[in-house]
Amino acid sequence: MSRSNDIVPAQDAEPANAAAAAGLQDGELLAAIDIGSNSFHLVVARYQHGEPRVIDRLRDSVRLAAGLRADGTLDAEHRARALASLARFGQRIAGLPLHHVRAVATNTVRQLRAPQAFLVPAETALGHPIEVVSGREEARLIWQGVARGLPASRHQRLAIDIGGGSTEFIIGRQLEPLHTESVQIGCVASTLRFFPGGKLSRKRWQHAQREIGVLLQQFAADYRSAGWREAYGSSGTAKAIGTAVQALELSERGITRPALAVLREAVLAAGHVDRIRLPGLAEERVPVIAGGIAILEAAFDALAIDVLQVCESAMREGLLWDMLGRAAGSDPRAATVESLARRYGVDRTHAERVEATALALFDAVAPAWELDEEAREWLSWAARIHEIGLAIAHSQHHRHAGYILRNSDLAGFSRQDQQMLAAIVECHRRKPELELLAGLPARYRLPARRIATLLRLAVLLRRARRAEPLPALAARASARKLRIALPAAWLEQHPLTVADLEQERGHFADLGAALEIASP
Repeated sequence: MSRSNDIVPAQDAEPANAAAAAGLQDGELLAAIDIGSNSFHLVVARYQHGEPRVIDRLRDSVRLAAGLRADGTLDAEHRARALASLARFGQRIAGLPLHHVRAVATNTVRQLRAPQAFLVPAETALGHPIEVVSGREEARLIWQGVARGLPASRHQRLAIDIGGGSTEFIIGRQLEPLHTESVQIGCVASTLRFFPGGKLSRKRWQHAQREIGVLLQQFAADYRSAGWREAYGSSGTAKAIGTAVQALELSERGITRPALAVLREAVLAAGHVDRIRLPGLAEERVPVIAGGIAILEAAFDALAIDVLQVCESAMREGLLWDMLGRAAGSDPRAATVESLARRYGVDRTHAERVEATALALFDAVAPAWELDEEAREWLSWAARIHEIGLAIAHSQHHRHAGYILRNSDLAGFSRQDQQMLAAIVECHRRKPELELLAGLPARYRLPARRIATLLRLAVLLRRARRAEPLPALAARASARKLRIALPAAWLEQHPLTVADLEQERGHFADLGAALEIASP
């Protein structure tokens, strides 16, 4: 096993003082909450000498995946259990600044038909926003935790994280995840699916191996071709299996194929999940360990793994490091926006002009509209990629852009983040789709409206796509009004802009900002 993660070690990290230079000081507390499909975890860390030093941990076995109904709703028992857990976590982190806490929900919340029905009371109980992340973003965060918890190496490594509702597979080198996959199989969901009623039999086990194997074959050949020097398992299922292997003295170097075979036979001999007895296996793990062992055995076969070592760190530690990265100015979302601009052939020169104009407007109205530096970042990102839809077609390109942003795997972005960015970009031209803005979580709605308003105005002022300098922009705002002043002579020379501004009045009103045009 790797060393303990009470101090999560740096590995080719940013300079130790980078986060401090960005405003994070030694001694300040950070908290990461992992709202998993089996367990909920809270990790509290103190920022010290450039690293998060873990000072407290809380864990609740909520088993949220077991409460997910076929219609995408959550049963009352597991909902209540989840909210009670989050209320306890909320008491522990009460008083921490908003930007010092990140809470992330994974597979089960991703599967909910109406996630806001759960997230609104969940955020109230916790006292902080909750991000819902895609499977690949979950994999990226897992890798951030795993890579930081291992000794430094220049070689590629494989990480497998068996959760309650999904399993993530990552090949990475140092801190960079090179291949990420998330499969809809987890220890809770697989135990319920393949061993209904808790009954264990060889026939059911073989059926589980076939079904899981088919899912893994979608990427197994690519992973084997990419290769890795070492394989690691993270999170509770891998730790529980590793503990049983050690207690039975089945291996001296991690989880092996023969060791898994012994555990499988012991599980089958029990006949029922409630009767499984493995040394070192916590009581709360008993009802779901069969599914976990079945997944791991299928993964060993599909990926030709010989030995899997256990890593102590996981996604929650990755969240801590991700917060430090954002504080130090290495936000992965900025790299994702840059990647989108390259992939879809954005006209960089034009996008930069739109961005500069939008940010000049932002700086003028931000105090009145109560827009912070984070909102400025959103406007900057939206301006850089507002034309990615042109790669599909000019007609309705704003809608094409919104579709891309909502449905792509965007590293660093939660699902709510993607919805917000998509709504802003999709509302940058033509009649704004107000239902997109209304469908955002409540805390996003007003900032998104105002950011979209500023982007629309910047795009309009830069419609000519020329290097022609704009006159000095004077802008003022009140709660429901945006006033811009442009020289009368300039307006006379730009009749198309005047017509566009007049036509925009109704659209701006829809966005909650009456537009006034004046001459200084």
